[in-house]
Amino acid sequence: MKSTERHIQTLLRRAGTARSRELVAAGITRSELSRMVAAGQLVRVTRGLYALPGYQSSEHGALVAVVKRAPSVVFCLLTALRIHDLTTQAPFEVWIAIGNKDHPPRLGYPPLRTVRFSDAALVAGVETRRVDGAKVRVTSVAKTVADCFKFRNKIGLDVALEALREARRAKKASADELWRYAKINRVTNVMRPYLEAVA
Repeated sequence: MKSTERHIQTLLRRAGTARSRELVAAGITRSELSRMVAAGQLVRVTRGLYALPGYQSSEHGALVAVVKRAPSVVFCLLTALRIHDLTTQAPFEVWIAIGNKDHPPRLGYPPLRTVRFSDAALVAGVETRRVDGAKVRVTSVAKTVADCFKFRNKIGLDVALEALREARRAKKASADELWRYAKINRVTNVMRPYLEAVA
């Protein structure tokens, strides 16, 4: 085995997946990449994304596919609720937040659901997590709950209420944190009676 191939395997063991340009930067040519896929030494997860044979993504594997193609994306709403274990919903789309004037990333897989946030709402409460070896940006628990109330017409008030109850029951967000993001999202009047009920 060539040292380049060994280097690629080490990289993929550590990161789980890699984009074709990362592999080319690591020293493999595109023709070698095709040869390794044909020989079963690599598998093509989706267009431009590769892994070692036997790669098993977690339930959040689709997030890694998004992040590899659009690293600055922020996961929000139903996707963020799944990351934080705050919902029984299993969305088939990956929910992402973008700025009001931003263009959504164009991906063949997975299907994306894009929500536009104001500049202040887009940066507030964003944290970085590791999922399957990749860094992902996701709204915090308290910010996600406030977002659910802001976009209750898109996801349903029942989902927002479930998120609020779970966040408080599991002590994942304080009333002060929730109130802070309710102010940023301008949903204090909507959230007030529900926050008082679960306080």
